[in-house]
Amino acid sequence: MNCKPQPISLYVGTYTNGDSEGIYQLQFDTKTGILSDLKLVAATENPSFITFSPDKSFIYAVGETENGSISSFKLEDDSTLKLINTQKTFGGAPCHVSVNSEATKAVVSNYLGGNIALYNINNDGSLSESAQIFDHNDSIQKSHAHSAQFYKNDLFVADLGRNSVYLYGKDQDENYVLKANSIIELTENAGPRHFTLTEDGNFIYIINEYASTITAAKKANDSFDLIDHYSTLESSYSGDNSCADIHLSKDEKFLYGSNRGENSIAVFKRNITDGTLEKIQNISVHGDWPRNFTLDPTGKFMLVANKKSNNISVFNVDTNTGKLSFLNDISIPSPVCLLF
Repeated sequence: MNCKPQPISLYVGTYTNGDSEGIYQLQFDTKTGILSDLKLVAATENPSFITFSPDKSFIYAVGETENGSISSFKLEDDSTLKLINTQKTFGGAPCHVSVNSEATKAVVSNYLGGNIALYNINNDGSLSESAQIFDHNDSIQKSHAHSAQFYKNDLFVADLGRNSVYLYGKDQDENYVLKANSIIELTENAGPRHFTLTEDGNFIYIINEYASTITAAKKANDSFDLIDHYSTLESSYSGDNSCADIHLSKDEKFLYGSNRGENSIAVFKRNITDGTLEKIQNISVHGDWPRNFTLDPTGKFMLVANKKSNNISVFNVDTNTGKLSFLNDISIPSPVCLLF
């Protein structure tokens, strides 16, 4: 008896200053790589970044507006989203949210506010008022906090404006305190935007928006030692470019980064022993201005959100070589964040 694979849900965060109305859902066929059945599941303003709770019972979405908000949604049995509550982020243009593995804390990065806000998560998935706020601005330099991620008891923050990746740790009262305002020296005006850590926490890879590079570093106590900076661009490309997102393959043998301008995905082969990278491909995203991208749960497909061309592109992933090949695309208004 042949069992047909069930399609899985893909949730899409968008900008709503055009035709979009909020968070959308698509069905993804993990055998064919085809997206279908587009529907609006939550009407909300500028949900430009969304993330799951670890058990996928809840979705947390920023509201990237001047006043800034973060909302909690419950996944209903029919896969629609029910709003639980909304809190202020105490900073303008929140652009990223992540949740810790225990589902007890959420952190929001405020791009215009230049700060991060931490929230306690209640048992029903609702968010408390902000429990802690860390402001990276000073009288000399404007902060643009762009992403933050928990790793065990640590919290890493990429600050594009301060050209730095901060590290916070927990104190005895379970509050976060600053451990380092720079874990690695970046090139001047690199603009760290997003980053990814290996599962063991021994390596970090930072994608730099302004420099169009990936910085690779290896853990050394509470700091990291630089491995190298790697260009994300083809050597022949001479136009403007702004890097966006970065992800490791599940086996951590390959690393991917998105280029807005060159409009490509840069593919790197990763040495799992020493953490070094070798660029093996730059492939067109078949769209304009790729923001967030994601690997599907099987690892056999990559999906790319092309904001300006209003489409999601689907690629086959050769799991042996890491290389991508274009498969198809689907139209959707202003996609910027993809979540399986």
